[in-house]
Amino acid sequence: MSPAGRPVGVAVRHPRLRADRRALAAAIGVLDAGAAGFRGGCPPGELSLVFLTDPALARIHGRFLGDPSATDVITFGGDPGHGSAGEICVSADAAVRSAGRGAAGLSRELTLYVVHGWLHLAGYDDARPGAKRAMRRAEARALRLLGRNSAVPAFKLA
Repeated sequence: MSPAGRPVGVAVRHPRLRADRRALAAAIGVLDAGAAGFRGGCPPGELSLVFLTDPALARIHGRFLGDPSATDVITFGGDPGHGSAGEICVSADAAVRSAGRGAAGLSRELTLYVVHGWLHLAGYDDARPGAKRAMRRAEARALRLLGRNSAVPAFKLA
């Protein structure tokens, strides 16, 4: 549960990834508290975060979006009427490739993917160039907000 009271479910399905679940819930709480600056934020309800391998996320990508290629993050909207804000599925493998070496880079990259998914649930889109620029600005603001609140969760590979 986030400090703001939102239930946050975290499933780590990557065999080598270790994640601080409390820190993830706290980061979501910080984002929720700053929601007014992000189109009102993520809808109410439980937010599920799932950390996967490339092949697992590619299977989801193919099954639900018709594209079996690897990707970094996929977001599914929930049903606030049934207590679900949505689900953010993240590829830890993609984060490792993008972050390079070091736990700080990995933590920042995975946090960026979680932020990206949260922003999708808040109504941001990145399909068109103008919308993509707005998404990137919102990502940067959200990462600054998390940094100011010392709320960037720690991740590491075992």
